[in-house]
Amino acid sequence: MSDGSPSSHIRPIGADPAILRIGNASGFYGDRFDALREMLTGGPLDVLTGDYLAELTMLILGRDRLKDPARGYAKTFLRQLEDGLGLAVERGVRLVTNAGGLNPAGLADAVRELADKVGVPVRVAHVAGDDLLARGGWGEGVLTANAYLGGGGIAACLRAGADVVVTGRVTDAALVSGAAQAHFGWRPQDLDQLAGAVVAGHVLECGTQATGGNYSFFGAHDVFGAPDLLRPGFPLAEISADGSAVITKHPGTGGAVTTGTVTAQLLYETAGARYAGPDVTARLDTVRIAQDGPDRVRIDGVRGEAPPPTLKTGLTRLGGWRNEVTFVLTGLEVPAKAELVRAQMDAAFDAAGQRPAEVRWTLARTDRADAEVQEEASALLRLVVRDADQDAVGRVVSGAAIELALASYPGFHVTAPPGKGTPYGVFEAVAVDAAEVPHTAVLPDGTRTSVQPAPESRQLERLADPPLPEPLDAAAALPTRRAPLGLVAGARSGDKGGSANVGVWARTEAAWRWLAHELTVERFRQLLPETAELPVDRHVLPNLRALNFVVDGLLGEGVAAQARFDPQAKAVGEWLRARHMDIPEVLL
Repeated sequence: MSDGSPSSHIRPIGADPAILRIGNASGFYGDRFDALREMLTGGPLDVLTGDYLAELTMLILGRDRLKDPARGYAKTFLRQLEDGLGLAVERGVRLVTNAGGLNPAGLADAVRELADKVGVPVRVAHVAGDDLLARGGWGEGVLTANAYLGGGGIAACLRAGADVVVTGRVTDAALVSGAAQAHFGWRPQDLDQLAGAVVAGHVLECGTQATGGNYSFFGAHDVFGAPDLLRPGFPLAEISADGSAVITKHPGTGGAVTTGTVTAQLLYETAGARYAGPDVTARLDTVRIAQDGPDRVRIDGVRGEAPPPTLKTGLTRLGGWRNEVTFVLTGLEVPAKAELVRAQMDAAFDAAGQRPAEVRWTLARTDRADAEVQEEASALLRLVVRDADQDAVGRVVSGAAIELALASYPGFHVTAPPGKGTPYGVFEAVAVDAAEVPHTAVLPDGTRTSVQPAPESRQLERLADPPLPEPLDAAAALPTRRAPLGLVAGARSGDKGGSANVGVWARTEAAWRWLAHELTVERFRQLLPETAELPVDRHVLPNLRALNFVVDGLLGEGVAAQARFDPQAKAVGEWLRARHMDIPEVLL
């Protein structure tokens, strides 16, 4: 095992020992195909990362592996390398990706074959040990069981001179922190530096979400004018030896990098102030961000703590079968029409003697009175059913819905013909002792190097919320106006298993003084009634002028189960911003 000292470098990772320039070319499996070429040709880089994995992706790759054990990796990465590999070698850029999925060794071999085919000699390494499926004991029907590894294996591969490093399930931020660890020779005890790189990696991991994509204030950014959002550039980080970083993008690319876009991504898919990983727990409450020039945001001050003694391990399994039918209800008496078709479907289930195990109806009143366009006169009644038996969701549901075509409410039609049903998945996270996970770096020469867990650990505990700022109306009550919350606050939401997080931030200090006191858990539940009966936890992050709400159970058994209309909670934040509150006029 390498001791992590600079002397263990076989060759430098970057041209400048004081700064490491790390870019991102993929935020998910299916992201912009040309991004790898754009990042390699758009400006100087030392390392280019690609994040291809998500909870749903692991299920997809697991099903691929069932069909063919040689599969299980993201094939898109190979196609991108057909011309990207030569560009990377020519420019001296190392490639680090988790596209290996469930078969990093297989993808590493495929990269070598491609390199021979295109005549570009490269040293390829991979990281193994995350796949714990063979351990067994996970329960019935588990397709994948993968521990989230840290950056140690990546660092070992890069120190050994790898041009391409392929991993399986590592944490998204480890792609960046592992490269930084190798370049600067950080030791496992250098917690603040590691934490800074983890935060930078978290900002980069979702690609263009850091450069204006999916941004609440997309119409006009806080500084330097409105961005070109037709094709936002992918982000990069200039990381320093102390773990601080500047988030930026290549010159001339679209989008914008502002404190707002970076704040939004910092809040994405996080929970409390302690952001735990395999190498370090980064303290999000210590993060300081500041505009450092056009399209440049500096991140510093990040403190790190010892990581938890366990690794998060994601399990995916096939949960059963699901089907859905969306009935279109047009014109008058929408509630009565909905009641009729629901009663008819219930009667059909009873007649068939095979009612699906789960039947869920939702009525979206997208209609409006006296509409000039037929679609605007229509509401959508959505039926979702789930069952372990495909017939119960397929033949029974489809047959019942089709038979109503001439026998139900006036204007009967559906958005699409009902089908046979599709399988759905379930995601579950469990904790595994880090010492029991065989984290292994397979170096370019085939040598297998064991990567030991962090020498110290600390149980993850919730931090007490810091004191709130002085209320905006502490001296006297301010006149208010009923208006959408989104006029004064941004939001970014996402999924973690069956839970959803909604990060909300204020753009001004005055708005923060109001938001911190007004948007309580009780008010949050009032604004989003779907959360009213669910556990909701609020975390306060004053440095970011932000509140982060975690809603347990909103997404059922996770995105693969598609339990709700927005299965990944991507738009919950925008729903919250659209809700009206009594807002002080001075903020408007």
